[in-house]
Amino acid sequence: MVRPPGLDRPGLCDGLPQSCKETVSVEITIGVQNLPRELVLESDETPEKVAATVAAALAGKPALELVDTRGRHIIIPVASIGYVEIGGEAKGRVGFGTL
Repeated sequence: MVRPPGLDRPGLCDGLPQSCKETVSVEITIGVQNLPRELVLESDETPEKVAATVAAALAGKPALELVDTRGRHIIIPVASIGYVEIGGEAKGRVGFGTL
């Protein structure tokens, strides 16, 4: 891929909005009992942190609470969780990085 001169300089996005910078997200799939579809969301957290949050909820909390990349809170009663699948980190570039 050919980029225009100057776009590959370090610090190019410093001081610019987050939309110019590289983002990291993880896909989380949650199977909920008595629902025909699974819940799929993306989070800005690392897979390790998501796994720790799920483990803590299963260890005695009444609900699993996650926040997706859009800032929405997803709260699921622990008794209703069938499974949780945590994908690896997916690095994506937005802004000029997609050229």
